Amino acid sequence: QDINAYNGEQPEEKLPFPIIADANRELAVKLGMLDPDERDKDGMPLTARVVFVFGPDKKLKLSILYPATTGRNFDEILRVVDSLQLTAYKKVATPVDWKPGDSVMVVPTLPDEEAKKLFPKGVFTKDLPSGKKYLRYTPQP
Repeated sequence: QDINAYNGEQPEEKLPFPIIADANRELAVKLGMLDPDERDKDGMPLTARVVFVFGPDKKLKLSILYPATTGRNFDEILRVVDSLQLTAYKKVATPVDWKPGDSVMVVPTLPDEEAKKLFPKGVFTKDLPSGKKYLRYTPQP
């Protein structure tokens, strides 16, 4: 109920997402979710703010460990999930600070001829001092 109230919602009995109770911190210890610096009044390490994202293949795709004193950035988490979903099915990668709708990078293992067929909106390269054309971009498919 506190979580819903904090978010400005009516307190309900059930949340729309699962929460795992870990009163003895057994799971937190096993998963490395304890802040090495922050401690509670009894000297116990505080649990850190951890995010794990698993793909459809049940493999860990992302883990972020925030210190106990720092809240999570849900905009960043959603951005990463969007990137993971896009890059799982298209032969692209998302560059630094990418946001949905921005241009994406064509993976370097994709031959130019295949890239032209896969990305009909075009492929363009970044001009680099070396003259190499390995940074290829395309509008987000």
